Amino acid sequence: MNALHKKLKQGQFAPLYVLYGTETYFINETLNVLLSHALEEQDREFNTVTYDLDEAYLDDVVEDARTLPFFGERKVIIVKSPYFLTSQKEKIEQNVKVLETYLTEPSPFSIVVFIAPFEKLDERKKITKLLKKQAEVLEANPLQIQDVRKWVKERADEQGVSMETDAVDMLLELAGSNVMMLSQEMNKLCLYTGTGGTVTKQLVTELVPKSVEQNVFTLVEKVVRKDIAGAMRILDELLVQQEEPIKILALLAGQFRLLYQVKELQQHGYAQNQMASHLGVHPYRVKLAMNQTSSFSFEELRNIINSLADADYDIKTGKMEKRLVLEFFIMSLKHIKL
Repeated sequence: MNALHKKLKQGQFAPLYVLYGTETYFINETLNVLLSHALEEQDREFNTVTYDLDEAYLDDVVEDARTLPFFGERKVIIVKSPYFLTSQKEKIEQNVKVLETYLTEPSPFSIVVFIAPFEKLDERKKITKLLKKQAEVLEANPLQIQDVRKWVKERADEQGVSMETDAVDMLLELAGSNVMMLSQEMNKLCLYTGTGGTVTKQLVTELVPKSVEQNVFTLVEKVVRKDIAGAMRILDELLVQQEEPIKILALLAGQFRLLYQVKELQQHGYAQNQMASHLGVHPYRVKLAMNQTSSFSFEELRNIINSLADADYDIKTGKMEKRLVLEFFIMSLKHIKL
């Protein structure tokens, strides 16, 4: 990814780009780097065109790509919703032949960027193969935990700040592995320390708030330790922060479902990374779940998941006040034999 950004910053532009994956932060970051270096600021408004293929046609995209820019030496054409690169059904059937023809001789004054926020592309399709061969491709899917650590370190280096290993660990513990969230917190930490400064574990603890997901994980951890009072305090903190009860409930349900799935895969001998791949979640979440599964039997986890479904029904039907539903659910967990 840094290699692509380096090329863009050096003015090395390809006629076509495919930015795909579910980590939209990397897609948006790359697009912004491209726009800021490919076009002069005064020309961006006129020489940046966006097409959404849910409403537009590839024929129009190609025709525009072959048309000279109004000002400056090049134009950037952003193409959204390219479902023709996946196995999903298109809202509008696209004429991919016109794009195949364009790929044989792309315009030297146009940069066409396909924004594909999909986990994967359909490699069986001829057009996908052609684009991956002819275009500069960025795969922007969630990073493995070791890559997240490396990314955090690189982001600190870019801003002239050093970061202690313990500080990186604490940042991931508090903010999770969402790159957008990490970027925001990194900007704050680097701004606070200034160029040449050092981000310490203590500084991270003082400046970085726990994410809602991390608070929910801690809440579950309190239950594991039979600290129901502690779990209730965390719930109170979340509600004071005006987090939606339905969101808290959904995160709790997701965490307990993950515990059940991880426990089942552990029995089948799956390793951490295998579980993460199979479940489609980050390895760091699996690692945390593995530390909790031994505290619950399968029957207990099934009962908890059923209780969460009942709580969800009670909230959505207005049977009981939202806060009370969550409090009663947490209180019910003290009867589980851990």
